[in-house]
Amino acid sequence: MIPIRDDNPAHRPPVVTVAFIAICVVVFLWQVSLDPRAQEAAVYSWGMIPAVLLGEARLPAELTRVPPAATLVTSMFLHGGWGHLLGNMLYLWIFGNNIEDRLGHGRFVLFYLVCGLAAAAAQILPEPGSRIPMIGASGAISGVLGAYMLLYPHARVLVLIPLGFMFLHHVRAVWLLGVWFTLQIVSALAAPPGEGGVAWWAHIGGFVAGLVLALPLRRAARRRGPWG
Repeated sequence: MIPIRDDNPAHRPPVVTVAFIAICVVVFLWQVSLDPRAQEAAVYSWGMIPAVLLGEARLPAELTRVPPAATLVTSMFLHGGWGHLLGNMLYLWIFGNNIEDRLGHGRFVLFYLVCGLAAAAAQILPEPGSRIPMIGASGAISGVLGAYMLLYPHARVLVLIPLGFMFLHHVRAVWLLGVWFTLQIVSALAAPPGEGGVAWWAHIGGFVAGLVLALPLRRAARRRGPWG
């Protein structure tokens, strides 16, 4: 299922969501402007490498652009291809505006970054010695999805469903995002260890972080009255 839009209007302009999208797009355009060897070097320089972050390995001097801890943030704005970028930005555009609206601009920046850090931690824990760079905004965006599912479970999302042919259908956010999260768990458990590809554990860690961080908002809404 590919989400197209939701029916959950925001009350303030999503300036931070748009800014994050713009930064990711600009950074990716810079990536693709490089020759293939320089693209690979950029991923190793700015991506988060667990073994380097934990001090078990060191990058060559020519690839060391920032302290290893800084790659926890810089890695969130790199992407591995057009599909990677467009998929992430689609989810951020559809679901990010409501979370930003609920939190406010400043708190949304903090929320997004904390979810990204939690995602990185979840990816590191199973394989702390990995020398494969992790890049992409999907861990932080997974946090947005977790918060959205908790705060707006009954919001209707228009999705495109490919079943030999394409058709549009509305589903509740709790079902769409619940299925999405389940697929991340199944994929993480089925993935061969030590191989590159999708950072499934980062998706899981980010999603759980988003749920946990949104809990106080959910409780506050219940004290005010019914929330759906």
